[in-house]
This record gives sequence, structure tokens and C-alpha cells, in this order.
Amino acid sequence: MEEQLLRAIELRKVEAYEESNQLLRKLVMEQPNDPFIHYQCAWSYDVMGEESKAVPFYEKAIQLGLSGSDLEGALLGLGSTYRTLEEYEKSKKTLMKGMELFPQNNAIKVFYAMTLYNSKEHESAMEVLLTCLTETTNDKEILRYKKAIDFYRSRLDEVWR
Repeated sequence: MEEQLLRAIELRKVEAYEESNQLLRKLVMEQPNDPFIHYQCAWSYDVMGEESKAVPFYEKAIQLGLSGSDLEGALLGLGSTYRTLEEYEKSKKTLMKGMELFPQNNAIKVFYAMTLYNSKEHESAMEVLLTCLTETTNDKEILRYKKAIDFYRSRLDEVWR
């Protein structure tokens, strides 16, 4: 089984998505309680653009106790997938869990900001993005204005006359 799983992952890396997905679906049937296989199967559906088919595999992987960096990836993947399916509340909840468990993962924060944007929470979305920007950039010009950006990020609608 380990060899088949590695083969499926390699197939995905070389963009043989359908073949990889077929192999992963077979492995899920053979090992229905393996969270890592469910996660890989969800990922395979995602890269094929079949997000709605990915959701139950992400959910099952998490339910079965996926952990570590795989859980981190699954929460980001599931949250992002919910967003593309217009399930914004589920997306927010999933990504918030990801941010709570993996606060150093700025990609999760960016996907959360996209969900906030789609939820018409534009101010909050910008605040999250600007915070990520000032906390992670090495750009000298942005860093030069870090204090101002940090000040204005939660005051974007305020006007000073």
C-alpha cells in the first residue's frame, strides 16, 4: 500500500491527475480509516478542479485525526475549497481553526482574508492582509512606511480634515 500511495503522489507531481486520483480512490476504499490517504485524495480532487468532490475527503481526514503539517494543509485546503463553493461561514470557521492551531502560517491568513472579502467584510479583509504584509515583507519601501500602514490598517474609512 505504501508503494501505491507514493506512486499516486508522484503522479500528481507530474500532473497525471486523473491516474493519481484513481489510485487514491482505490486506496481510500482499501484503507477507509487512514486520514493521510483521505487528505491526499482531497488534494487530488482539488488540483483537478473538482472542489465539491474534495470536501468530504478533507472533512474525513480531519475527523480521522490528521495531524501536524498535514492537518495544517488540510485546514487551508478545506477552508479555501469552502470559499470557492460560496460556503463562506464554513470557510471562516475552518480557516480560523487553522490560524488558531498554526498561527505562524500566513497563507492561512491570506485565504481567510479572501473569505472575508467574499463575505463583504472588506475592512477586516484589508486589515488581515495589511498585517500579513507588514509582518512578512522584506521590501525596504514598505518597511519604511510600516508604522503608518499599521496605524491605518484598521482605520481605512476614517478621514482626517
